[in-house]
Amino acid sequence: MSAAALDRRAFILEHTRLLPVPHAPELSLHVAQEATELWQKTEDELAVIGLPPPFWAFAWAGGQALARYLLDDPAIVRGHRVLDFASGSGLVAIAAARCGASAVEACDIDAFAAEAIGLNGAANGVSITVRLEDLVGRDEGWDVVCAGDVCYEKAMAERAVAWLTRLASRGARVLIGDPGRSYLPKDRLEPLASYAVPVTRSLEDADIKHSTVWRLTA
Repeated sequence: MSAAALDRRAFILEHTRLLPVPHAPELSLHVAQEATELWQKTEDELAVIGLPPPFWAFAWAGGQALARYLLDDPAIVRGHRVLDFASGSGLVAIAAARCGASAVEACDIDAFAAEAIGLNGAANGVSITVRLEDLVGRDEGWDVVCAGDVCYEKAMAERAVAWLTRLASRGARVLIGDPGRSYLPKDRLEPLASYAVPVTRSLEDADIKHSTVWRLTA
């Protein structure tokens, strides 16, 4: 069986539970019941069919911080076109939709993430357009662009930040949620809010990650 042939919806429902997000409990996500077990499953036995790591199955610290920031101040996105880049579970996109954004798009390059975003959006009663593609380098006129936890790998961070900087230069509000990942370009960031975010110890080696929402400056 190939990854393409695998029933993604059934796989997600089998390996996750719909639970409140720790730092944004008004929202719920399908998250891994056993974090290390699911991660190991994708790395080992399912690696032979090309299954990518299940980033979609967790509420990462930067995403939780971004979601909390939007929920606490809905005017940031109300009436605006929003893109949630590298959306994963769709958490930030769901928060933006709940806050009254005029249109919300969530993009990811993982087909399992795209399926998870659809499931999570429906579970929270919001409408989100899922984009299964790499949008880096594109500009479709978004008013607000959110990116949570995208600075954990050097090449990806550099590519994404260069693109996000161009969007900020033409007037988009670019918000980055991050718990201090290695490749965060702090020299170009304005801190907006900080949170103590509950996370999965087996993935983050901590129970709490201090996470900041930043605005990227042009």
